[in-house]
Amino acid sequence: MAQLIDFEARAMASLRRRVAEVEEANQDLIAFARGHSGAVSAIHAAVLAAMDAEGLDHLIHILTQEWPHILGLDAVALALFVEDRALRADSSGLQFVEPRVIARALCGLDGVVLRDVGRGHPLFGPASDLIRAEALIRLDAAPPLPSGLLALGQRAPQGFDTRHGAELLTFLGGAVSRMIGRWLLP
Repeated sequence: MAQLIDFEARAMASLRRRVAEVEEANQDLIAFARGHSGAVSAIHAAVLAAMDAEGLDHLIHILTQEWPHILGLDAVALALFVEDRALRADSSGLQFVEPRVIARALCGLDGVVLRDVGRGHPLFGPASDLIRAEALIRLDAAPPLPSGLLALGQRAPQGFDTRHGAELLTFLGGAVSRMIGRWLLP
């Protein structure tokens, strides 16, 4: 006697499983888009705040004091060098440092690096021990303007989406470089 095989039940189960997988992927995509949109808005707000600076010292204040709140970070540090002079700024103030320190930090850094760390970059100063995720953004400028590094850090580790995050942070670094040039060129 022939046995009847029920293909309909198997096909329906397979179809339900595939619909559930597509729905989960769709929810992941929506969550990513919302997060990306929030990041874009925060970066735009940070750049607008920096554009309001009335001088280089005010710009450094905005970066190190206001940006952590605007960008949802725990620490922002800026390091600049030109020839034999270098400085580092963070929430605790401004310090002169050896240019080699910044040059060494830039060695091998091409554009933006996003990473989880056990301890933040030394340029964060006293906050280094608290930082578990950092973004290091190279700031390049033609002489006589300074080159340097913008460091963004937070206490919580992140699962970084490096492609989209790097694009936004490259824009942020470019804006900072241009604003620094605005205040240093006659």
